[in-house]
Amino acid sequence: MTPDPALEPSLVPGVSRNVFILGLVSLATDASSEMIYPLVPLFLTRVLGAPVAVVGVIEGLAEATASALKGVSGWLSDRIGRRRPLVLGGYGLAAIAKPLLALASGWPLVLAARLLDRFGKGVRNSPRDALIGDSSPAALRGRAFGFHRATDQIGAVLGPLLALALLPLFHRNLRALFVAAFVPAAVGVAILTAVRETGRGRSPNAAVPSLRLRGTPLAFRRLLTVMLLFTLGNSSDMFLILRAQQLGIGTGAVVLLFALFNAVYAAASYPAGAISDRIGRRRVMMAGLAVFALVYAGFALMRGPGWLWLLFAVYGLYQGLTDGTSRALVVDLVSPELRGTALGVYAMVTGLAALPASVIAGLLWQRVSPAAPFLYGAVMAALACAGFLWIHSPSAPTDQPR
Repeated sequence: MTPDPALEPSLVPGVSRNVFILGLVSLATDASSEMIYPLVPLFLTRVLGAPVAVVGVIEGLAEATASALKGVSGWLSDRIGRRRPLVLGGYGLAAIAKPLLALASGWPLVLAARLLDRFGKGVRNSPRDALIGDSSPAALRGRAFGFHRATDQIGAVLGPLLALALLPLFHRNLRALFVAAFVPAAVGVAILTAVRETGRGRSPNAAVPSLRLRGTPLAFRRLLTVMLLFTLGNSSDMFLILRAQQLGIGTGAVVLLFALFNAVYAAASYPAGAISDRIGRRRVMMAGLAVFALVYAGFALMRGPGWLWLLFAVYGLYQGLTDGTSRALVVDLVSPELRGTALGVYAMVTGLAALPASVIAGLLWQRVSPAAPFLYGAVMAALACAGFLWIHSPSAPTDQPR
């Protein structure tokens, strides 16, 4: 039998060539995005004179666009039997959006650029994750997704550092930085051309995949229910920033706190994926949600800034444990011809649920206390952790479906 070229090994043990390349692409793209993302609100309010409310509207619409499109793009990749064109197109659109910001003379063009960027993310993410699943044997799937998450987060760490280094050279000209951010994004698109297609084309007799949950495995629907419950308590990280500032942390220290969070997230992702290959995804997910509950309880109970550094570091551990593992678990629970659809539906449902989660957190902050959203999030995470006892994953010999 001819070896599958998509499973050709790379320099990293247990990671295929395709996954390795996709990791490099995400590293470059995320570095590009994080060079400018923290500066967009400043550009809008100080350079273009837009009201603060417009910042919220732009980001809300942008993230909702990405979440909605993830479901459609995953389904489309299953329907046409090809992943690569959607991944390439999505990364290309996001790259074009970076210099478009530099041309903005008012906030509507910034809105257009952010929508284009998030449109690209929505188009690429689910087919890309399906491509990772296709390019990884089941026994190594956790470390494949963990490696990808790790490289993505390395980009998130490098991006702000690049911005800090380049801004003095550009005399703090944000428009010049937006143009410069196109370079790593374009490099990522160029690297992506080396990725091999894993889709086999849809057979004329094969059933057309549907975006409906009917027909998906029961375990997948249970996973979706449990993670929806969790997401309704997982509000925006902006509330972590607000809490840190309320406890006496300055703006510069907040940036360093998030750098610490991203560094731990990156460091934990690959080992967490490898562990999930050994002991099962469910156990790793339960550990991650338990860590989240403890961190949020800590944010609720703190009365000063002393423990914030530890809490942000442990919060990065939660992300490392769950982000790649959850995607690998979705792939485990569905048939190969439904991978893109299932990953898309999962990302769409949990992404859209983040909006009411943040609304609830804001209301609890204003009407009860600043600690209330974190206590609420801790309880929801604990309930979701228990809910994983309801899900049986085929990801390890010790975690077989019954």
